[in-house]
Amino acid sequence: MSLNDQEPPARRLFLRQIGGASSVAALAAPALLGGLASPLASAQQGSAARPTDDAHPSGYLSLGPQEAACVEALVNVMCPADAMTPNGVDCGLHLYIDRQLAGGWGRGDQLYRQGPWRPGKPQHGYQSPLTPEQHFKAGLAVLRREARQRTGKAVEQLEAGPLDALLQEVAAGQMDDERFALGAWFNDFFYPLFVQACFADPMYGGNRDKTFWRAVGFPGLPAFHGRNVVQFRGLPFPGAAKPQSIEDFS
Repeated sequence: MSLNDQEPPARRLFLRQIGGASSVAALAAPALLGGLASPLASAQQGSAARPTDDAHPSGYLSLGPQEAACVEALVNVMCPADAMTPNGVDCGLHLYIDRQLAGGWGRGDQLYRQGPWRPGKPQHGYQSPLTPEQHFKAGLAVLRREARQRTGKAVEQLEAGPLDALLQEVAAGQMDDERFALGAWFNDFFYPLFVQACFADPMYGGNRDKTFWRAVGFPGLPAFHGRNVVQFRGLPFPGAAKPQSIEDFS
């Protein structure tokens, strides 16, 4: 039996190709989300209909209570606790996502947002009147609505197996409709943020205790390893046992 066969289904689904995904994760949503249906009016109406989400639970900067509970459930099923890592919440993945939404990226500081917003191709970049934070929350609201309609439960109330099956349907585009491309939202928006949360420097909230760096043997700040790349090419690098983050040098 291979290692992959011993892993929970959720980890096999979401982490098997994480190395390839991490190479584009730095682009996140702005460069990957061309042409998604994200009606501004629907998002604004959804925000007005959920007043309880206006108050942020302790430690959150962007997500409201229901949104935070949903994100925590998602990162836990995508990164279950096992011999490789703690669960997603214990790794801080939810906090990384929340901080990105609350910061300059979530506000769309680097995006041209003058319009017009016409349907575009992926290579055209992010085409939406919504900021990335607004788009993220619009997709989260659609996911929560679909989960409730299909299962009768909130996302955070689902067991790992049913939630894993639900996310596989989402990723396959089986919950898309003419109003919102939920599959593209998950694959090109939520998932890249999840990968970033796994491998970003711990100072940004995710990858707590450098868990994922240790798992893949990454020694930390690459600027200090120019010679090591040559000297240890194809060989285990001793420094990977104690990876160093930005905070270790501050």
